[in-house]
Amino acid sequence: MTAPLRLGLTGSIGMGKSTTAKIFAELGCDVWDADAAVHRLYGPAGAAVPGMAQLHPEAVVDGAICRARLKEWIAADPAALRQIEALVHPLVAADRAGFLANSTARIVVFDIPLLFENGTEAEMDAVAVVTAPAEVQRARVLERPGMTEAQLDLILARQMPDAEKRARADYLIETVDIDSARAQVRAVIDDLEAGHA
Repeated sequence: MTAPLRLGLTGSIGMGKSTTAKIFAELGCDVWDADAAVHRLYGPAGAAVPGMAQLHPEAVVDGAICRARLKEWIAADPAALRQIEALVHPLVAADRAGFLANSTARIVVFDIPLLFENGTEAEMDAVAVVTAPAEVQRARVLERPGMTEAQLDLILARQMPDAEKRARADYLIETVDIDSARAQVRAVIDDLEAGHA
């Protein structure tokens, strides 16, 4: 059996990436979700818990990693984020590799918010960027409970600009309406299966 095609799926906050990932899954692709992997690693008996217990014991509560305590540590210590990433990134990479090794799908989609920022696009056969007009993105994010303009601006400042992501993409999927997005996902799958990636 030939190895599955690896499609990186990324996009800034509020672009519709989660919805797009669901469409890929509905159309028969296996989808690995980076955020879900981190949740597993941080959860009770997660692979990141023993390392975190050594690195920063205060961050482990009831056998799981407490994100609120991690945020406090990051705010208090400029070196904390690098230490956390050094622990977690190899575990995430191992989770991703395990998922790929166990997949029997023709196309495996890797839903990774920071695909370009972390350099993971180098491991992909192709990259699809989910996008939407800036005003649509802003309206979607500001509908989320507790989200403010200032928080959104902070998040966007940490992410690669949408225009740069689009310029680096093999495929663009615009998510203004669901039927159009589904048609675009179908076209990406057809193109990958035809060997054009």
